[in-house]
Amino acid sequence: MTIVFKVSDNIKNKIIDYYKDKVRPKTPPYAVFQAEEEDTIITLYESGKIMFQGTSADIDANLWIDLEKKLNKRVINIDGTETKVKEKNNDGIMELSTIGSDEVGTGDFFGPIVVTATFVSLDNFDYLKELGVRDSKKLTDQKIKEIAPKIMQKIPYVTTILDNTTYNKHYSKNNNMNKLKAILHNKALYELKNKNKFNYAKIVIDEFCSKDNFYKYIEDVPDKVMHITFMTKAEDKVLSVGCASIISRYIFLQKMDELSDSVHIPLPKGAGASVDEVAKEIKEKYGIEKLTTIAKMNFSNANRLDD
Repeated sequence: MTIVFKVSDNIKNKIIDYYKDKVRPKTPPYAVFQAEEEDTIITLYESGKIMFQGTSADIDANLWIDLEKKLNKRVINIDGTETKVKEKNNDGIMELSTIGSDEVGTGDFFGPIVVTATFVSLDNFDYLKELGVRDSKKLTDQKIKEIAPKIMQKIPYVTTILDNTTYNKHYSKNNNMNKLKAILHNKALYELKNKNKFNYAKIVIDEFCSKDNFYKYIEDVPDKVMHITFMTKAEDKVLSVGCASIISRYIFLQKMDELSDSVHIPLPKGAGASVDEVAKEIKEKYGIEKLTTIAKMNFSNANRLDD
């Protein structure tokens, strides 16, 4: 992977200082220096352009892309082009090409956890706004079923599903809900990023834990996505997250229909009193083993089965 962009003078000085102990002995023509950071080669040219080459080029480049944004209010896309800083328009939606992810199913006793990552470019904004893309929790199931297939045909996406059997096997004190979610988000984002060379300005996750905890949760994962923007209520602010929310909900609804058919009982969403009644009915009819294949057994609903 190769990433090239032009840096401002104040960033240039910081780059020179940062890599001073990693400079290579030979400098290419017209270059200020060339340094090696693990598997990335960094070359800063007299023109102010900086080139990152290697498998982790995006990770190293994003360190300075983020700093440019913070210090100089410049938004640099991953291909080195620049986007004018106009992050939100009148409807509050961030005006940037982004990769975003969101999950569904974490508050439901029945059904899997579904995480989707999508890429939305500025070219698709008008189309998605006309469809009414927003947080899936604010849309009816009927509306989700109407617009999700159209979104899935229009934009790139990757979905990761954690079924109930696997969830119950891996959930523990050390593998809590947030850790499982972090691993799923990272997997979906990584697979999407490697699907194509998308020209994005940010990677955004709807914030469900602190940034430090997120990276701690995925520290043992071999393939990580770094330099993520964590944002509250991102589904309403970032179209890629809104699309991810809708696609995840759509797939979750499909999975719920399949699970309902498997027990010949409509499975309610959420974790309320109606869920308790259906859970007891399934246990009596099929046994506890069947319930573990369609429900999250760490929920308090499972503790109330014998009440």
